[in-house]
Amino acid sequence: MRMNASIEMSYARRVGTPAAMTVLYDGSCRFCTRSAHAIQRRFGRAHVALRNFQEPGGLEPYPSITHDAAMKRMHLVLGDGRIFAGAEAFARIIATVPVVGWLAWLYYVPGIRQLADLGYALVAKYRYRLFGRTQACDDGTCHLHGA
Repeated sequence: MRMNASIEMSYARRVGTPAAMTVLYDGSCRFCTRSAHAIQRRFGRAHVALRNFQEPGGLEPYPSITHDAAMKRMHLVLGDGRIFAGAEAFARIIATVPVVGWLAWLYYVPGIRQLADLGYALVAKYRYRLFGRTQACDDGTCHLHGA
Protein backbone atom coordinates (compact mmCIF):
# COMPACT_ATOMS: atom_id res chain seq x y z
CA MET A 1 0.00 0.00 0.00
CA ARG A 2 1.66 3.26 -1.13
CA MET A 3 0.45 6.65 0.05
CA ASN A 4 0.70 9.87 -1.94
CA ALA A 5 3.99 11.76 -1.61
CA SER A 6 2.62 14.76 0.28
CA ILE A 7 1.38 12.58 3.14
CA GLU A 8 4.33 10.21 3.07
CA MET A 9 6.95 12.93 3.38
CA SER A 10 5.32 15.14 6.05
CA TYR A 11 8.15 14.74 8.57
CA ALA A 12 10.44 12.83 6.29
CA ARG A 13 14.00 13.89 5.52
CA ARG A 14 16.95 11.92 4.17
CA VAL A 15 19.48 10.40 6.59
CA GLY A 16 21.41 7.11 6.34
CA THR A 17 20.91 4.33 8.90
CA PRO A 18 22.08 0.67 8.95
CA ALA A 19 19.00 -1.11 10.40
CA ALA A 20 15.57 -1.30 8.81
CA MET A 21 14.54 1.32 11.37
CA THR A 22 16.18 3.21 14.20
CA VAL A 23 14.18 4.51 17.14
CA LEU A 24 15.61 7.62 18.81
CA TYR A 25 14.27 7.67 22.35
CA ASP A 26 14.68 9.61 25.60
CA GLY A 27 16.79 7.35 27.81
CA SER A 28 15.96 9.53 30.83
CA CYS A 29 12.27 8.70 30.52
CA ARG A 30 11.06 5.40 31.99
CA PHE A 31 8.06 5.16 29.61
CA CYS A 32 10.16 6.05 26.55
CA THR A 33 12.84 3.50 27.43
CA ARG A 34 10.31 0.71 28.05
CA SER A 35 8.46 1.54 24.82
CA ALA A 36 11.63 1.57 22.73
CA HIS A 37 12.77 -1.78 24.13
CA ALA A 38 9.30 -3.27 23.57
CA ILE A 39 9.46 -2.20 19.92
CA GLN A 40 12.88 -3.81 19.57
CA ARG A 41 11.69 -7.04 21.24
CA ARG A 42 8.70 -7.17 18.87
CA PHE A 43 10.72 -6.70 15.69
CA GLY A 44 14.17 -7.96 16.67
CA ARG A 45 17.56 -6.29 16.86
CA ALA A 46 18.27 -6.93 13.18
CA HIS A 47 15.21 -4.89 12.18
CA VAL A 48 15.16 -2.20 14.91
CA ALA A 49 18.14 -0.33 16.29
CA LEU A 50 17.67 1.75 19.44
CA ARG A 51 19.51 4.98 20.10
CA ASN A 52 19.24 6.93 23.35
CA PHE A 53 19.63 10.51 22.16
CA GLN A 54 20.51 11.59 25.72
CA GLU A 55 23.85 9.78 25.52
CA PRO A 56 26.84 11.84 24.36
CA GLY A 57 26.90 11.89 20.55
CA GLY A 58 23.44 10.30 20.38
CA LEU A 59 22.22 12.71 17.71
CA GLU A 60 25.47 13.16 15.77
CA PRO A 61 24.46 10.81 12.92
CA TYR A 62 21.23 12.82 12.56
CA PRO A 63 22.19 16.49 12.11
CA SER A 64 18.66 17.46 11.04
CA ILE A 65 17.24 16.38 14.44
CA THR A 66 17.90 18.87 17.22
CA HIS A 67 18.00 17.93 20.89
CA ASP A 68 14.92 20.12 21.45
CA ALA A 69 13.00 18.29 18.70
CA ALA A 70 14.04 14.92 20.14
CA MET A 71 12.85 15.99 23.60
CA LYS A 72 9.42 16.82 22.18
CA ARG A 73 8.89 13.74 20.00
CA MET A 74 10.25 10.25 19.45
CA HIS A 75 11.93 9.97 16.06
CA LEU A 76 11.94 6.98 13.73
CA VAL A 77 14.63 6.78 11.06
CA LEU A 78 13.87 4.27 8.31
CA GLY A 79 16.56 2.35 6.46
CA ASP A 80 16.07 4.54 3.38
CA GLY A 81 16.78 7.65 5.46
CA ARG A 82 13.28 9.01 5.92
CA ILE A 83 12.57 10.42 9.37
CA PHE A 84 9.18 10.46 11.11
CA ALA A 85 8.41 11.99 14.48
CA GLY A 86 5.80 11.77 17.23
CA ALA A 87 2.50 10.04 16.60
CA GLU A 88 3.39 9.59 12.95
CA ALA A 89 6.52 7.65 13.94
CA PHE A 90 4.37 5.38 16.08
CA ALA A 91 1.92 4.92 13.17
CA ARG A 92 4.81 3.97 10.89
CA ILE A 93 6.01 1.35 13.37
CA ILE A 94 2.50 -0.11 13.73
CA ALA A 95 2.14 -0.19 9.92
CA THR A 96 4.81 -2.91 9.81
CA VAL A 97 2.85 -5.28 12.05
CA PRO A 98 1.29 -8.12 10.02
CA VAL A 99 -2.52 -8.35 9.90
CA VAL A 100 -3.28 -5.20 11.96
CA GLY A 101 -0.74 -2.87 10.34
CA TRP A 102 -3.30 -1.42 7.97
CA LEU A 103 -4.98 0.25 10.98
CA ALA A 104 -1.97 2.56 11.28
CA TRP A 105 -3.03 4.31 8.08
CA LEU A 106 -6.04 5.66 9.98
CA TYR A 107 -3.59 8.15 11.42
CA TYR A 108 -3.74 9.97 8.06
CA VAL A 109 -7.51 10.44 8.17
CA PRO A 110 -8.27 14.15 8.67
CA GLY A 111 -9.16 14.84 12.28
CA ILE A 112 -7.63 11.63 13.61
CA ARG A 113 -4.13 12.85 12.80
CA GLN A 114 -4.70 16.11 14.69
CA LEU A 115 -6.12 14.30 17.73
CA ALA A 116 -3.28 11.77 17.73
CA ASP A 117 -0.68 14.55 17.48
CA LEU A 118 -2.33 16.47 20.33
CA GLY A 119 -2.51 13.36 22.54
CA TYR A 120 1.09 12.51 21.76
CA ALA A 121 2.25 16.06 22.53
CA LEU A 122 0.48 16.04 25.91
CA VAL A 123 1.93 12.69 26.96
CA ALA A 124 5.39 13.74 25.76
CA LYS A 125 5.23 17.02 27.66
CA TYR A 126 4.23 15.38 30.96
CA ARG A 127 5.97 12.01 30.52
CA TYR A 128 8.22 12.40 33.56
CA ARG A 129 5.26 13.22 35.81
CA LEU A 130 3.08 10.46 34.38
CA PHE A 131 5.60 7.64 34.16
CA GLY A 132 8.65 8.66 36.17
CA ARG A 133 12.31 8.90 35.36
CA THR A 134 15.05 6.40 34.87
CA GLN A 135 18.01 6.49 37.22
CA ALA A 136 19.97 7.96 34.32
CA CYS A 137 18.05 11.21 34.69
CA ASP A 138 20.51 12.91 36.99
CA ASP A 139 21.60 15.79 34.74
CA GLY A 140 18.48 17.92 35.22
CA THR A 141 16.91 17.34 31.80
CA CYS A 142 13.82 15.84 33.40
CA HIS A 143 13.09 19.15 35.09
CA LEU A 144 12.80 20.86 31.71
CA HIS A 145 9.64 18.98 30.86
CA GLY A 146 7.35 19.32 33.84
CA ALA A 147 8.85 16.80 36.25
